[in-house]
Amino acid sequence: MTPNQTNDGHVRIRDWEEFKRLVNEKKPQSITFILEQNAHSPNRELSSLRIIMLHDRRYYMFFDFPKEGKLRETGIPLHADKKGNLNLDDDEVKTILQKQFEKDNVQVYSFWTT
Repeated sequence: MTPNQTNDGHVRIRDWEEFKRLVNEKKPQSITFILEQNAHSPNRELSSLRIIMLHDRRYYMFFDFPKEGKLRETGIPLHADKKGNLNLDDDEVKTILQKQFEKDNVQVYSFWTT
């Protein structure tokens, strides 16, 4: 496992299993996700995912990127638009994350709809 990068205000988590473990350990009330767009992707995979957990005045951030029609770590599927560009569906991501963190009693919010 790659070591996490730490800053005074945030920690970048590089492994999905580690992020899930931290959610279980830290017991946040909620997490927020952001669907980010990359207009320079050579593979027309424009969407990536950032998940943020705030605990004890520090942000824990996990990033997931596309590979072969889905996100590498979480396995969340990408969907093609009319031009063939692959992207994520906000509602689908929220539902998947809610199911993932259901046992931890964590609320899931989209940055764009909060």
